[in-house]
Amino acid sequence: MAANVAVWFLIQGAGLDVATLAGSVCVYGAIPAELTAGARGVVELAPGLPPCELGGLTTVTVLTSMFMHGGWMHLISNMWFLWIFGNNIEDSMGHLRFLAFYLITGLAAGGAHILSAPGSILPTVGASGAISGIMGAYLLLYPRVRIHTLFIIIFYIRVIPVPAWVILIWWFILQVLSGTTTPVDGGGVAFWAHIGGFVAGLVLVKLFENRQLVSARRHHVQLSPFEVDHRGWW
Repeated sequence: MAANVAVWFLIQGAGLDVATLAGSVCVYGAIPAELTAGARGVVELAPGLPPCELGGLTTVTVLTSMFMHGGWMHLISNMWFLWIFGNNIEDSMGHLRFLAFYLITGLAAGGAHILSAPGSILPTVGASGAISGIMGAYLLLYPRVRIHTLFIIIFYIRVIPVPAWVILIWWFILQVLSGTTTPVDGGGVAFWAHIGGFVAGLVLVKLFENRQLVSARRHHVQLSPFEVDHRGWW
């Protein structure tokens, strides 16, 4: 979280200057066409924004893009999800394993996006791919932990503890539905990065978990279906 926030302020100028923000996204964002076809040239992302020059850092952008964001809400929402799901996963792996897991699932997410839109010239940024990997790991390790979830239905507003597996499976289904019905090169949310990161988290979590830490953590979070024991809010 500190790394993402530091990059947002120090490299992206906290989004206060449009030119600085757009320039950082172009330089450090992952552009599939650069990586798959060596695309070169100048691309106009939107009217009023500085043109984006293709052919920059290329392969390393799959890593750098994981720490870049497109706006305040993009950053805040990603950090919120990381705060909710990241603590138990880090406690289950240890700090260094967690860092490696975070980076690898983020790279897998980036790879999934590139495969889904190999000819796209739009930069992709955000930590959501790596965070999706954490969410996949959470589904496997702590499916019954209750998460305080805010429901708003017209005038009905209530916080209800919901098992993590319900939220995570529902979220994954939404990503798949959105990914299969939304043009992959039309901009917006990189749904296939979310899908790829989530699947990578499911597949890799057992390689990174520390069984003693998982056992201790499960005892701490009280995995009774009637127990609410999680600090996060959805």
